[in-house]
Amino acid sequence: MNLYLATIKLIRVRRWTEKLNFDRRILARQMRTWFPSMFWILLFGYAVWPWMPWQARPPVTVTFYGFSILEESMNGTVFPAFQDTWREASGEHVEFISSFAGSGTVTNQLIMGVPAQLALLSLELDAQRLADKGLVSRESWESLPHGGIVNRTPMVILVRKGNPKNIRDFSDLARPGIRIVHPDPLTSGGAAWAILAEYGAGMRMHPDRPHQAGLETLKGIWRNVVAQAHSARAARMQFENGFGDALITYEQELLWDRMHGRLDFEIVYPHSTILTEHVLVVVRRNIQPDQRNIVNAFVDFLWSDRAQTLFTRTGFRSVNDRINESNPVFGQIADPFTVADLGGWEKAKREIVDHVWKEQVLKELGRGR
Repeated sequence: MNLYLATIKLIRVRRWTEKLNFDRRILARQMRTWFPSMFWILLFGYAVWPWMPWQARPPVTVTFYGFSILEESMNGTVFPAFQDTWREASGEHVEFISSFAGSGTVTNQLIMGVPAQLALLSLELDAQRLADKGLVSRESWESLPHGGIVNRTPMVILVRKGNPKNIRDFSDLARPGIRIVHPDPLTSGGAAWAILAEYGAGMRMHPDRPHQAGLETLKGIWRNVVAQAHSARAARMQFENGFGDALITYEQELLWDRMHGRLDFEIVYPHSTILTEHVLVVVRRNIQPDQRNIVNAFVDFLWSDRAQTLFTRTGFRSVNDRINESNPVFGQIADPFTVADLGGWEKAKREIVDHVWKEQVLKELGRGR
């Protein structure tokens, strides 16, 4: 009896094993038939999934170019603030593609065809170059709030800790033995501003002979220039690496470092200095129809109280004096002036940068270009 039952179980196991092997063969044959088709179906589904109607739309992008010292301010505060504002208003996410370099370099890049939709330049002179090349119209910045000026910062003097050379004003930079680091006016907007600051300070110090005093101050300072760099930021790096006794640069970058405990030097505020004014241009040829609303919204945002306050928190001065008054980090300047006090950029470029600095100062010092 036991042998009979064992035989029956053995037969059942053998039949089950044969059926299992048969099912496996069928499954393997089906897999060989269907697997390639399923693979391509799944791959196609993965590729089109982000564009399916129930998925969120891909982020819209804004391409922004700016002069060198804007990088931390834009990437760290202004862009994120606008992203939050736009998401709350539209439900969309916006991505910023940005690039920062000397203002002259940025202008050259735009002329060469980079696809920037917006550019915040160190000086209106660069915006005028773009207009002369037909890339933008003057209306692209003149019709904006404050004539396109987004923010300001004065030109100041950076000296070694303890101010061992006792530098108190631009006139002190013309003393024998002072070594100056200066950005290059051929590529840096900061350098052009510095030339106007130096010349203008001399003019205002001697109103009885303004142009002669401006020339003498400019000549004395440039006699002592020992190193130049392509941008204000690069000049700062030279100074930090031990070149020179003084650096002429923007207040903004120095305040930003001081806020973060990274400033190992001292800021000297001249009696008279220029307030640099930074101009936004809109490159409409690079804006697609479906991007106009978001680009226009960002342009408007730059002059909002929120954005202007963010600029002051990163060391820039707002175009709104009310916002500046609430920020104690800004140094006091007894006699600030603007490029308008020098007749505007076209006149200042022709009479001061080209005629005085390039044709008189550099030639007399044997540095003609």
